[in-house]
Order: sequence, then structure tokens, then C-alpha cells
Amino acid sequence: MPVIAPPAALLCDMDGTLVDTEHQWLEVVAALFEEHGIAPTSEVLAPFAGAAIATAAALFADTHAITGTAERLDREFTALVAAGVTVQPGALRLLDRARELGVPVALVTASERKVADLVLKGLGVDRFATSVAQGDTERGKPHPDPYAAAARALGVDPADCLAVEDTPTGAAAALAAGCRLLAVPSVPGIDAGPRTVVVTSLEDVELGGR
Repeated sequence: MPVIAPPAALLCDMDGTLVDTEHQWLEVVAALFEEHGIAPTSEVLAPFAGAAIATAAALFADTHAITGTAERLDREFTALVAAGVTVQPGALRLLDRARELGVPVALVTASERKVADLVLKGLGVDRFATSVAQGDTERGKPHPDPYAAAARALGVDPADCLAVEDTPTGAAAALAAGCRLLAVPSVPGIDAGPRTVVVTSLEDVELGGR
């Protein structure tokens, strides 16, 4: 089990990382493809993993000539999250270990604020010092802005932070911001590297003592 030195802050993605909503999101996307006679293969769905609603709507329009999808994606995904989400294995243990060590935690998500707030309530708002949702920064993931904003809100250098992500889109954002990365991939495309540790589950990693 990898033991990671406590960072200055823990910056956690939400969908697919802390809660199993990435599959719910991709279910909504897949259903829309099926309605238009397009098989939702893993290759077709891959660009939508970790994407914000506006980005997904643009992908539908630009790549598949399917327009007017944003409102439906928003409505159906929000309804699924409101009905209840499953916390990913090891997620609460990681969050509580960070609190035990005095490491502040930020939620950094490509989901809309209303979805983020639903999940924050379920996970426990007190587990997070701050949160950054879609629209809180000028640019979203894969740009570094959300992670840079979270680090700034906590008063720490992104280089001293550990980001936790599950998609290549989020991983690109975290690394571009200068963070170290703990990746728990839900889709292919994240490789281990000098600043990236890859595990199969959050149960397989430990934050060490100071």
C-alpha cells in the first residue's frame, strides 16, 4: 500500500473519485447517444468522462451533430444525484485521515454548484474547508484554474497540494496547476509518473503521519 506524506492540502475531485456519480453521468450521456442511433462504446463515451455539462453539450454538437443537449444533461444528471449516490470505497477514510492530520480538504468538481452542494451535504460539509464547482472559475477542467483557485482559497502553493482524480480530464487540470496527483482511474488514460501515483482504489493508499 502506497504511503503518501501529508500534503499542505488535499484537493479532491467529486464524480467518480469520492462518489460513484461518474457512472451515472455516463449513463445519461449513453442514453442520449442511443436515442440518436449511436452505439455508446467506450471510445465514444471516453471524451465525456469528467466533462462539464457545457463541454459535453459542445462535444455532442461538434462531434456528433446532436444539438440542444445541455438542459437535458443537467436535468437528468441532477435528478440521479438527488436520488442518492454511493460513496467510493476508502473515500471517507481518506477524508477523515486528512482531518486527523490537520490537512485541509477542498472539493474541486466539474459538476454544477447545485450538484456539488447535494454531494457535499451527503458526504458531510464539515469535511471540507472549501469547494470549487463548475462556473466558479473562468475556465474549468482540463484547465488548471479550478485547482489553482482551491489552493488559493486555502492559502497554499499548488505544488504542495495533493489532488485526487479519476479521469484524464481532471488529471490534466491538477497537473497543469502544479499539484501532485493521486489517481484512481475510472476510465483509461492516466499513467503513473514523477508527480502521479496510480491506485485501483482509495482503500489502497494511506496518508502517513507528519
